[in-house]
Amino acid sequence: MKLWRLAFFVISFLVGSVQADELSDKIKAVIEAPEYKAARWGLLIVDAKTGSTIYEQNPDKLFLPASVTKLFSCATAITELGPDFRFTTPVYRHGEVTSRVLNGDLILVASSDLTFGGRRGKTTAIEFSDNDHTYANGGAMNAKVTNTDPLYALNELAKQVANGISEVKGEVLIDDRLFLRTRSSGSGPEIVCPILVNDNVVDVIVTPGEKTGTPAVVKMRPETAYLQMDADVRTAKESSAASIFVEATGTGRFMVRGTIPLRSAPVVRIYTVDEPMLFARALFIEALRKHGVKVATSLHRPRRFDLPAKDAMGLVRIGEYHSEPLADTLKVTLKVSHNLYASTLPVLVGLKRGDGTAEAGLRQQGKMLKGFGVDPERVSFAGGAGGAQADAATPRATVGLLQAMSKHPAAKEYFDALPVLGIDGTLAEAVAKDSPARGKARAKTGTLSWYDYQNERMLLRSKALAGEIETAKGTKLYFAIFLNDMPLPRNMTAGDQGKVLGKICEIVYKHGR
Repeated sequence: MKLWRLAFFVISFLVGSVQADELSDKIKAVIEAPEYKAARWGLLIVDAKTGSTIYEQNPDKLFLPASVTKLFSCATAITELGPDFRFTTPVYRHGEVTSRVLNGDLILVASSDLTFGGRRGKTTAIEFSDNDHTYANGGAMNAKVTNTDPLYALNELAKQVANGISEVKGEVLIDDRLFLRTRSSGSGPEIVCPILVNDNVVDVIVTPGEKTGTPAVVKMRPETAYLQMDADVRTAKESSAASIFVEATGTGRFMVRGTIPLRSAPVVRIYTVDEPMLFARALFIEALRKHGVKVATSLHRPRRFDLPAKDAMGLVRIGEYHSEPLADTLKVTLKVSHNLYASTLPVLVGLKRGDGTAEAGLRQQGKMLKGFGVDPERVSFAGGAGGAQADAATPRATVGLLQAMSKHPAAKEYFDALPVLGIDGTLAEAVAKDSPARGKARAKTGTLSWYDYQNERMLLRSKALAGEIETAKGTKLYFAIFLNDMPLPRNMTAGDQGKVLGKICEIVYKHGR
């Protein structure tokens, strides 16, 4: 080797070593701070091109991934179903039509369309709010509703029915036999079932009155006569904080109480419906009536629930609704960390394989990981959202999934669905607006915490982040960061620790190779 080439090699090696040491020192300064004495950290950062390790800390230990779990469930769904997969929700008549009068039943067959038109935007394929409405009663106290029609799909189906029918003499029914009900493994709406309208919640939108002490304006979205709302919210001083709660008082009944500051923006809370099938049925009847179809049956409950066999004679399809592509639905799932959608995905994967259970879908996920070269025994999952007690993953398995998905035909749709650091979704506020790393990372967040009653504080079981980042030098890296079991001081929140993970991203951006 010529002398100048040897010198260049030595200098490059030394510079690379210095950079690596500097990155390591900067990260250690964060994760070895005194407040993390009782906590556990797991990190792995690798070069996307070469696969070489840039930094690691307990990369093969199992950690609670929280909503980073959704990286796995969404990868399985897009691999099994394809990014262009669309749900089709049909409406059938069971009976004869004479002079536009149906002497029989109208049946909407639920397809488990996750958004069911409720997020269909006027200018974009699908819309979401960084603080999703499904979290409005919990962590996202500043939740927003999208500027969309939550009843879009039902209205479209009602229009199609109205083209040939002006009156329904029999029942209006929802066929929700696609799979058996189960439970979500995350916060928010809990019932996983084949029919979803507005995520099976009613948005309660509260606007302050014109002066202190006056009643606030409380509206439901969507508005429906099926539910009974008892609202008494008062307008408080402008300097106060909003204090609004929603409480169920019976089947289809709820009350809204509290105060809202004068001149504040509208505040969103939610009421989670307890009977999604009856909720959807009532909304469909109201949509039919809105479009000129006379319906004889009761809005609140059908006289009978008997559904014909799926292959029964006399069933005639008279309408159908087609969803947005699955890639759009997964974008909502990952951007806002939608637990109900993520909990449903393993069921849908199971259905594709002939077994409509989450367990079947998770078994298929294990087969997918093995095919990707990721050892399925290095993870443990009992649900798709990240809140199940058996959920665990290693940093190495998580990074391995990202590496495998980068080579997948649906790589663009998968990575485009991730929140962008400092820009949108659950990463919108992870770094400051002037952060040099803003917009340079795409990653899935995760948060899981429980209240420690003995010590009157929160125990942060997991704060996690995994995805890809482009460094200041233009190098793409894949990373997984898990912080587990940190007792939070009373003046600290899980969101504060989210900013700490954002700080690590800034370090990686600046000092990564």
